[in-house]
Amino acid sequence: MNGLTLQHVAQIGLAIACVALAIYCAVLARRLRRLNDLESGLGGAIAVMTSEVSRLEAALAQTRREAAGAGAQLAAAVENARNERALWAIQTRMAPVSAPGAGVRMRRRRRSDSDDAPSGAEVSDVA
Repeated sequence: MNGLTLQHVAQIGLAIACVALAIYCAVLARRLRRLNDLESGLGGAIAVMTSEVSRLEAALAQTRREAAGAGAQLAAAVENARNERALWAIQTRMAPVSAPGAGVRMRRRRRSDSDDAPSGAEVSDVA
């Protein structure tokens, strides 16, 4: 071992480090290939998610259009109801004017005992 110098030890260490680094790179390359596989890896998941996002965006746009249409129909229905209410209020106000006997019915007042007696007579209570 007298021929083994410090320079030889450094070169052997470098060679071992290079072999270990080559093995590590090969393992990483294999993992990266599996990760980017479109069938089962992350690439496939990304492709599926992209198509789902596109589908959901289309569904959201359709829902917004339908909601806007429903809002417009609701606004029209509310406006129609307000008009009907105003028309009904006008008709109820005008009804007594147009039909003289159809208005408020008046009751005859009951005559009290003092109204029945002649104007100069007094009413006496006999018990």
